[in-house]
Amino acid sequence: MDKYKRVETEKPSVPSVPNEVRVMTDGKMRNYIKYATTLLMIKGEDLIVVKGMGRAINKTVTVAEIVKRRVAGLHQDTEIASLESTDTWEPHEEGLDTVVTARSVSAVRITLCRDVGRMDTSAPGYQQPIPEAHVQPLQTTFDKKP
Repeated sequence: MDKYKRVETEKPSVPSVPNEVRVMTDGKMRNYIKYATTLLMIKGEDLIVVKGMGRAINKTVTVAEIVKRRVAGLHQDTEIASLESTDTWEPHEEGLDTVVTARSVSAVRITLCRDVGRMDTSAPGYQQPIPEAHVQPLQTTFDKKP
């Protein structure tokens, strides 16, 4: 592909939802965990959605699992999808055709909710809350231990 350059296409802007955590590959996991726990514990949200695509899926699942172990009583529903993405490549030299490539990108959407009434418990991706004994509440102060 040395003879081609990728054409930047404008991606449709998706409005941000207030209770949504979008995980990226280059973001720090602690920032995503802090934001998610802040939504649940301080802002009082009953439901949050953690989303990630491509190489960020691993980090997305890890963030959701850590949040479940910091906030008690969270039901989980996981959805997996495959999204189509097309790239357009224009040639540097004359005589070559423009190339359009299509690829599939995996995506995951993890919903964490305190209220079981808002969840579909018959969905294949549903998980019950973990036992209270396995939850370690998030420490909000950083005092020295005696």
